[in-house]
Amino acid sequence: MGTRRPNGASSIYKGKDGKWHGRVTVGVKDDGSPDRRHVERKTEAAVINAVRDLEKQREAGAVRKAGKPWTVKAWLVHWLENITAPPVVRESTYSSYRAAVNVHLIPGIGGHRLDKLEPEHLERLYTKMQRNGSKPATAHQAHRTIRLALNEAMRRGHIVRNVASLAKAPRITEEEVDPYSVREVQRLLEEAAKSRNSTRWAIALALGLRQGECLGIQWRDVDFERGAIRVRRNRLRPKYAHGCDEPCGRKHPGYCPQRSRSNKDTDDTKSKAGRRVIGLPEELAELLKLHSEAQGRESAAAGERWVPGDWVFASETGAPLNPRTDYDEWKRLLTGAGVRDGRLHDARHTASTVLLILGVPERTVMAIMGWSSTAMAARYQHVTDSIRQDVAKRVGGLLWERAAKAPESVPEEPVERSREAKRDGN
Repeated sequence: MGTRRPNGASSIYKGKDGKWHGRVTVGVKDDGSPDRRHVERKTEAAVINAVRDLEKQREAGAVRKAGKPWTVKAWLVHWLENITAPPVVRESTYSSYRAAVNVHLIPGIGGHRLDKLEPEHLERLYTKMQRNGSKPATAHQAHRTIRLALNEAMRRGHIVRNVASLAKAPRITEEEVDPYSVREVQRLLEEAAKSRNSTRWAIALALGLRQGECLGIQWRDVDFERGAIRVRRNRLRPKYAHGCDEPCGRKHPGYCPQRSRSNKDTDDTKSKAGRRVIGLPEELAELLKLHSEAQGRESAAAGERWVPGDWVFASETGAPLNPRTDYDEWKRLLTGAGVRDGRLHDARHTASTVLLILGVPERTVMAIMGWSSTAMAARYQHVTDSIRQDVAKRVGGLLWERAAKAPESVPEEPVERSREAKRDGN
């Protein structure tokens, strides 16, 4: 009489279909019943190996969760809509995830089974993206997004490994940034003075505020008595949803005649370090006072059309500025000032570089710029060539100009007499 096998033990047998079958208990299902997996092979040796592999996975806690396998597309949609949707992550972060998922990942690898995805599938996708014109940074963003999504799938038992951690990510070469020189900044400020909201550009170039931080400032954040400005929120780019009862035929909600705003005006700053108080130079404080007076005149002229929002930088009717409109104004400013083209973020590079060159302590620079890591200071320190040359010329002009004038104040005759005396002594 054979020994009875314990409950839950693995079993191997030959079926009526002529194939060998194995059954392994790997855990418990959600309803409390045993989670018993089935493997099927043509030979007994093959099914024994398959059973042993499944037992090893069970012992390592790496058995895929029971149920219908996810496709990559289904999991990414679920991850976006139910796991990472705001307020779990910031609105801007969610937008970058959504773009990577909908534009690149689902069209490129969405049809694969989640548990059958391989590193090579991802690497081929990154190569194809760049071949089709995407920048390496865009492919790298897709890589970071799928890695995060697969990490969550692995934590929940839907897969046993994260293939994105094995795939080679696209190499990113950081672009060298050439900050604007002192003369270029002066020309920009001179040109900005000819238009509305000119102080917006003075703040960007002098204090290095990010675009969203600058547009998110309200008058209650400005303390003229203390000579300080408080940074605590970012202005968000507007997003819209269709508001039409019947399809209007417009693909993008932003063009819908009855569109409705789907996100808020502002969000908290990028990090805890971003919430900061910055001292105002006297010249900049005076410009802000003049700007306040000009805005008061605009408010009186607009009357009931004025939108109460307390925004420092607003439209002619008080509405907060759209970041896209602000960007276009920056480009017009560069053209009008006859200054080389550059990103809006280059104004921030310029301000931070000046602080570093002036010898402001690194910790103080971090507080002004809203950096949470000293690595950011190092990142900005290497882009200083043009301003270093500007400072070097000033130092050279100061020292060597005086040195050149010094002999003129010393009479020539005593020098000659001294030489004659030396000759006589010899």
